[in-house]
Amino acid sequence: MNTRYSGNSRAHTKTKGWKTFLSPGWIISALLIVSFSYAAISMLAPWQLHKDDDIVARNEQIVESFERDVVPYTELFDASGQIPSTQEFFRVSLTGHYLPDSEVLLRLRPVDSGPAFQSLTPFELDNGRIVLVNRGYVSSEGTIVPEIAAAPSTPVTIIGFARKNEGVPGSAPMEDSGYTQVYGIHTEQISDTTGLDLGTDYVQVAEGEPGVLNAMPIPQMDRGNHLSYGFQWIAFGVMGPLALGYFIWAEMRERRRDKEERQQMAALDTTEPVEEEAVVIEAPTAPTITQAASKRRSRYGDQHRNHYENISKRDEERF
Repeated sequence: MNTRYSGNSRAHTKTKGWKTFLSPGWIISALLIVSFSYAAISMLAPWQLHKDDDIVARNEQIVESFERDVVPYTELFDASGQIPSTQEFFRVSLTGHYLPDSEVLLRLRPVDSGPAFQSLTPFELDNGRIVLVNRGYVSSEGTIVPEIAAAPSTPVTIIGFARKNEGVPGSAPMEDSGYTQVYGIHTEQISDTTGLDLGTDYVQVAEGEPGVLNAMPIPQMDRGNHLSYGFQWIAFGVMGPLALGYFIWAEMRERRRDKEERQQMAALDTTEPVEEEAVVIEAPTAPTITQAASKRRSRYGDQHRNHYENISKRDEERF
């Protein structure tokens, strides 16, 4: 029986040429890969690289702040109580007195991996200007406000680090345990809460200064992994289109191989079928005793006695 193969007998016929890649699956995959690559290179990588630049700049400022001499508040802060971002962490001295009755607590901001309350106490300079001062922190257990030592009301001179103002917190100030509590160091919000005209930026008191609690730690000089993360996002953004190109190449290769196989099978179909001739096979007959004996002797030679021959002779003599 001759069996013919036809490429059209396949259940699914593959689309030819570049039309294959116009299917919804390929289009959606291409859009997703291109979108990911764009986001990785234009958004995620710059985000990490900018964070690395900020940390490097901050570390340089901290090092420079300890190399510079301490300067009076008015030499570093302008008339509105603001400093340039390049002068954050520079050391300044303030002469005047605290205003402990206007103290505000920064609520539950972790310090050294534990919950804590920070004391934000206004400080009035001898020239009448009022500066918000972060006196440090006291660790707490949950939301319970720990005992916080009051700031001295007598005239003092303190040294601290110039800090930039924070953004507006998402939650409004609250009253709890006899303190006004805020969720961020935003001097405008604290000005509205205390009724005092505070400068835009604030001062963080250094260790060992009058009125300090547990001094806020200076940021670690560790650079972190932001630079390597930025390079990784760039690599991912480049690998996306390369992977898409590889998938397209692999699909085209598979289709070329499938086309060659179909051509080879079609070539085999052109061979003329060979007519089959009927072959008559005779049924085997039972061997005679003599034939069986001769086969046995041809198998074992003369080393065994031929009992079949003796039986045959005896039968001939009898008849």
